[in-house]
Amino acid sequence: MDLDALAAARRHEWEQLDALGRTRRPSGAEVDDLVTRYRAASADLADMKTSAGRTPQGDHVSTLLARARLRLTGNPDNVLRQIPRFFALQLPAALYRVRWTTLVIAVCFVLAASLVAFWISADPALVAALGSRADLQYYAENSFTGYYSENPAAVFAGTVWTNNAWIAAQCVLFGVTGVWPLMVLVQNAVGVGTAAAVMIAFGRGDVFLLFILPHGMLELTCVFVAAAAGLHIFWAWVAPGARSRGEALAAEGRSLATVAIGLIFALALSGIVEGFVTRQDWPWPVKIGIGAAALAVFLVYMLVVGGRAYRRGETGDLDEYAAGTPRLVAG
Repeated sequence: MDLDALAAARRHEWEQLDALGRTRRPSGAEVDDLVTRYRAASADLADMKTSAGRTPQGDHVSTLLARARLRLTGNPDNVLRQIPRFFALQLPAALYRVRWTTLVIAVCFVLAASLVAFWISADPALVAALGSRADLQYYAENSFTGYYSENPAAVFAGTVWTNNAWIAAQCVLFGVTGVWPLMVLVQNAVGVGTAAAVMIAFGRGDVFLLFILPHGMLELTCVFVAAAAGLHIFWAWVAPGARSRGEALAAEGRSLATVAIGLIFALALSGIVEGFVTRQDWPWPVKIGIGAAALAVFLVYMLVVGGRAYRRGETGDLDEYAAGTPRLVAG
């Protein structure tokens, strides 16, 4: 085969292939032309490799084909273009999907914490088992409220933010175990209930609520959402439906891992409230009102924006290009 003669004869077609491969938004007719020229150039490349092996002409055609193939098969969106879709569709849809599980967890948590608080505070022996009376009284009158102001506001807010974000991430990422989210919830319910019991035993139950509510409404809601997402991932493994367990687990993992990312921002807001609002000597209606407003923002995003995205078919999962084409199943 005379490679120079073949290159001269095909130069115009290869140039057209190159031009079409560089077109950013080809029309339907141009795509059809690109496919035709791609097939023809592939045949030319096969002939050249069969006759002469690797050659400069063959490398040139191979480069044109690679560019054309990328244009035909597509390429992922720019990351900056994916960010709006993540916050407007994927994240709120994922949050919306776990709304009822979140509600059940919240009710159970409040009941459990209240049970622990009133059970311990009503029995002096149980209160005494927590420590000496002097230590407990110092905690109720000084340590509990002093915790919120012993460090600079920015440092304190950053500390509680990173700690809570790590707890939320664990609930989601280790949710497949089915045990980890429940363990986190039980530990926190017992901890909150025990602290409340000490405060109630020394007649400072109102102080406990006034210091917990401003930031705790949003903070605990985020923990409930994280636990709900983790349990949904676990349930996808237990009851995959028509899909294999691996497929169901992968889909739920991709969908609900977005929750862990989104809660970072919600917990940042909670940390700001805890670090900059809870410690202030402002009227309590103002402080609790700020905390309630922060929770309201999150709930509107979760239920209103999330509901709208969910009804559009969003689940929080990646699109088909990034996640892969799903396998069709009957039923």
